[in-house]
Parts: sequence; structure tokens; C-alpha cells
Amino acid sequence: MSIAKSLKEYLDGHGIQYQSCTHSPAYTAQGVAHAQHISGRELAKVVVLAAGNRKLMAVVPANNRVNLEELGRLAGVPDLRLAGETEFKDLFPDCELGAMPPFGNLYGLEVWADEALKCAPVITFNAGTHTETIRMSYADFERLVQPKTGSFSAPRH
Repeated sequence: MSIAKSLKEYLDGHGIQYQSCTHSPAYTAQGVAHAQHISGRELAKVVVLAAGNRKLMAVVPANNRVNLEELGRLAGVPDLRLAGETEFKDLFPDCELGAMPPFGNLYGLEVWADEALKCAPVITFNAGTHTETIRMSYADFERLVQPKTGSFSAPRH
């Protein structure tokens, strides 16, 4: 499998400069960071969250975890929780399960990006597969996705 079709068409259609990289299969954010020889701070990890029937996408540095209470407060969703894979597997038809890119706007999802991502001028993220990533400027990501932003993640201990 290669880059998610919707993502490639979107980036190419907007004339975005990006680098596509292939790596050995990795199924966790830290595994992807290791395979790509980059810091977890540069890898944007996608976490799908749910509250009732509402789903949203949180994007945080790979070495951080989402503070559900804080993001719930920012998003006005007090009962926010991690979504189970069965709840979101059909939302990303052109992606392998768990390898979706942080472009929730392409899949009808509200996107929240943690402020910590702005520290890295370039971010890397899953490109829809467990063997491919995209590396591009954070500024381009922010311009295309227009995520809501806030400080809602903390480093893992």
C-alpha cells in the first residue's frame, strides 16, 4: 500500500512540498519515530477520540499523551474518551487501521493540534500505511488543516 490516495491528491493539488519516506513496518508512534531516526517530538501522532456519536482527531507529538480532561474542556466535550478501533475503522477507508494521517479534514473530523507541535518547523506523520510517512512543514499542515489548537498533551513518563 502507498500513501493514502486522498492525502496525496490533497497535498499535490495544493502544491505542497513534502517528502515521502518508506520504513520497515511500525505499529506504534515511537516505533515509527525509531524507524525514521527522528525524535518523538517531530512525529505527529493521531489519536481518535469520541464523546457519544461525536468523533474528533487529536494530533500530538509522539512522545506525549493526550490529557483527555483538558482537551474535553477546550473542545467543550466533557465526556471525551479514547475511541476504540472498531468505532473509527470505517472513517478512514484509504488507510490501514491505526496509520491515519493528521488530516481529519479529509475525513470529516474536527482536528485539534497540540501547541507543542509548533516547536518543530517540520513534522513527520503516518501517510495512511504502517510503512510510509510524510515529512512537511508544520506551517503548511496548519494552513491546510486549520486545526483548533491548545495545550492538551504532556510527555509520557
